[in-house]
Amino acid sequence: MFDLWIEWWRRHRCRGDVVVVRYADDFVIGFESHSEATACLEALQARFAKFGLKLHEGKTRLIEFGRYAIERRRRRGEGRPETFDFLGFTHKCARTRKQGWFTIHRHSAAKRMRATLQEIKAELRKRMHEPLGETARWLRHVVQGWLNYHAVPSNSHRIGRFVDEVTRLWLRAVRNRSQRGRHRWTWARMQRLARKHLPRPRIIHPYPNQRFRARLKAGAV
Repeated sequence: MFDLWIEWWRRHRCRGDVVVVRYADDFVIGFESHSEATACLEALQARFAKFGLKLHEGKTRLIEFGRYAIERRRRRGEGRPETFDFLGFTHKCARTRKQGWFTIHRHSAAKRMRATLQEIKAELRKRMHEPLGETARWLRHVVQGWLNYHAVPSNSHRIGRFVDEVTRLWLRAVRNRSQRGRHRWTWARMQRLARKHLPRPRIIHPYPNQRFRARLKAGAV
């Protein structure tokens, strides 16, 4: 219902570029023109209504975002461009440090990260009396899975914080195993244990322009 309609709208109602990114029932649409964005939103609401559906009011909004948003808002005396959450990341307009070029920073969404840490905390409580080795193997698997998705460029601070928070939760669980020996488990000792068993927080994904760069291999005719 959405894919076919938005393709028709892009071909017949827009003059500027239109970029659509969809995953399941979540999607982001980018327009060059504010007027075309407004018109599309109104038409999309009517389109959904025909099928007894409606857009999520808490997630649907029109924002100024992109290459020129920072400069334009500064000229108007407005603050930084709004951010938006999509697929577990908060997307922000930013500049590169060296050249000052426009870029988009993706940071792990704080709400999602807190929810994941709460789940780890609850599971550590259940595993409190298991051998440290078994808990370490489980934690390594969990942390590596999280990093495999979140270790993207510009997200170094969040992934480092995530591993630190997991280490703190693990320390709390270890200390709760025995009141008698809890004083022996210092933060320094726990950090050594974490470095031994948990994955190191580092960026493992390339920038989008490197991942999706098309290369043509010339061949003889």
